[in-house]
Amino acid sequence: MQRFVDNVLAVTKESVKTFTFESLNNIVRLINGISAILLAFLPGKATILEGIHGWELRPTFRGPRFPRWMENGVSSFNQFVHELSVDSDTSSVDYSSGEEDFDGIHPSTPSSQSSRVSRASTSANYEKHQTGWITRILCWILFPAKFLLGLPFRLGHFSCSRLPKSHSTPNQPLRLRSIKRVHTLKDHIVHRATDRRRGVIEDLHLAIEIFIEAVFDVVHKAAHCILSPSKAFRILQKWLSYGSSSTEGIHDDFSDTFMQTATLGGNDPAVTERKTTFHQSMNTDARTCQDVITELGYPYEAIHVVTSDGYVLLLERIPRRDSRKAVYLQHGILDTSMGWVSNGVVGSPAFAAYDQGYDVFLGNFRGLVSREHVDKNISSRQYWRYSINEHGTEDIPALIEKIHEIKTSELKLSHPDLEEEIGEDQPYKLCAICHSLGGAGILMYVVTRQIEENPHRLSRLILLSPAGFHDDSNLVFTMVEHVFLFLAPILAPIVPGIYIPTRFFRMLLNKLARDFNNYPAVGGLVQTLMSYVVGGDSSNWVGVLGLPHYNMNDMPGVSFRVAHHLAQMKRAGRFRLYDYGSAINMEVYGSPEPLDLGEYYGLIDIPVDLVAGHKDKVIRPSMVRKHYKLMKDSGVEVSYNEFEYAHLDFTFSHREEVLAYVMSRLLLVEPTSKEQLNEKAERLKKRQVNS
Repeated sequence: MQRFVDNVLAVTKESVKTFTFESLNNIVRLINGISAILLAFLPGKATILEGIHGWELRPTFRGPRFPRWMENGVSSFNQFVHELSVDSDTSSVDYSSGEEDFDGIHPSTPSSQSSRVSRASTSANYEKHQTGWITRILCWILFPAKFLLGLPFRLGHFSCSRLPKSHSTPNQPLRLRSIKRVHTLKDHIVHRATDRRRGVIEDLHLAIEIFIEAVFDVVHKAAHCILSPSKAFRILQKWLSYGSSSTEGIHDDFSDTFMQTATLGGNDPAVTERKTTFHQSMNTDARTCQDVITELGYPYEAIHVVTSDGYVLLLERIPRRDSRKAVYLQHGILDTSMGWVSNGVVGSPAFAAYDQGYDVFLGNFRGLVSREHVDKNISSRQYWRYSINEHGTEDIPALIEKIHEIKTSELKLSHPDLEEEIGEDQPYKLCAICHSLGGAGILMYVVTRQIEENPHRLSRLILLSPAGFHDDSNLVFTMVEHVFLFLAPILAPIVPGIYIPTRFFRMLLNKLARDFNNYPAVGGLVQTLMSYVVGGDSSNWVGVLGLPHYNMNDMPGVSFRVAHHLAQMKRAGRFRLYDYGSAINMEVYGSPEPLDLGEYYGLIDIPVDLVAGHKDKVIRPSMVRKHYKLMKDSGVEVSYNEFEYAHLDFTFSHREEVLAYVMSRLLLVEPTSKEQLNEKAERLKKRQVNS
């Protein structure tokens, strides 16, 4: 009888699962179909969706052939890795950061793991203070989704807590423990390298399956109690007699046997229990820039930089300590250093520069949800109280001065005669590659340093679609400009920053981005609607949302003042500093109007390469040409090039044209060698003799 009941329950359970899964799949197909119908009627979708397929949105060993410009400059190690990946699966490839091969000159910096822990703790403390009415309304609206997404984790945690705990032997051999650590590390590596995160639909499938299993488990045990009352009475009596010890008996009688495993080849064949952590069950992609760099076999170094106003910035590095040519890469708005490495070995500017022999530094602006600051209790209103001024006059100076300090000290140790060789000259050449808002920040840095008569340390600027001029823009940006300028006095105290405040909503965004890739019509519809907002720009906005730096632990945000500053520059049609108002401007700038940076372009004393995208609708080519015209008229050594790119293609695209161009401009700057210095001295002597 018990076997018959078990068979009936098993068939019923599978039938319920099948019916539920098919119902959910039909709903998803319906949503995807409706999205396809809506997409068919939307105008301009052909140009918006053009070229977004085929992007590789996560780092991988696999990829297309090496571009022509990398064949001679790629390192032998990465060439070996690329050849190895053709014949083997990525999950079987182990890696090491390679940092052990370098002798550290500076004190060791915190790893990304400790950085993630500190950010997570800071973020947790920060979320306790989130009591704003906007967050409460969003929580109430999305409560059903939050409940369903959280159901598998709660049920899984409850099931794991009921399992018998394994007791470790105190005399366990050291070798077995080391083998366990190796396997744990390997599992961690494979988990990060394969990027097997789930979307919302997959989480709903899992939640439904766990719920059905739990319900039928209860029904199964109840049926056994009814069919075997004497056995149930003995178990109840044992439970009353022995208290908590009867739990093991209940598990032995009613639960399925728990299969334990042993490590093969170990000295002690004691069984061990594999534990599932909460973060593994969340199954989101939370890789950091360090994870991406080290997974691909490159060295990595993290440096924490503190600005004069107390913001803690993360300067990341792919080090070549003895190289006398360095490159500094600065991201744009709502981005991090992840953008420079997200395309892997083949399509990332950071790896391309490293393979050409450069010491690579990746800067990160202030403006993360974790609110990295020396004051751990800084309020949201105080933290987000900055404009583009602070990016150009606080963040970039602090980062570049740290680069100068590191490079100077390292080169002096590796080249003892360096001081006599170069005299007062800088012992290395530093170039800057900046995108969007990073381009505006670096121009502000160079101009203000020249006005203050302070050295800027740079040898060349390569600006990819730089911000600064925005008066030629679409209707949507014009409407946003009017709203910002009109409501700024009201919104500034209420909304100090634009960001996603809670870990749940950040996780939801990360998972939805996965669903958009799994269901093409839905992803195409979202891509089209987002492109309309930015004036028809054909960048892969949906794909970028799925990148690891938009994860549940931390995420970049935008200060309200940064957005307000952009609106001010659009209204004025000039590239100028933030306008605080006439009274405060007199105190800050010494004049009622903010400084117009375009009028001081003549102070730029280094070559500048401007790059625009023909399909860029965020910063149109006409606005980049405005930079070019002002620089050309001021006597700056400047060049201008235009590619068939959209705004995000400069950092997230696999096309090699812009990378080839950037590398060619970098190679124009050669480090000062001893022979060149001797030739320069001889030329000076000849001029003196002739005169």
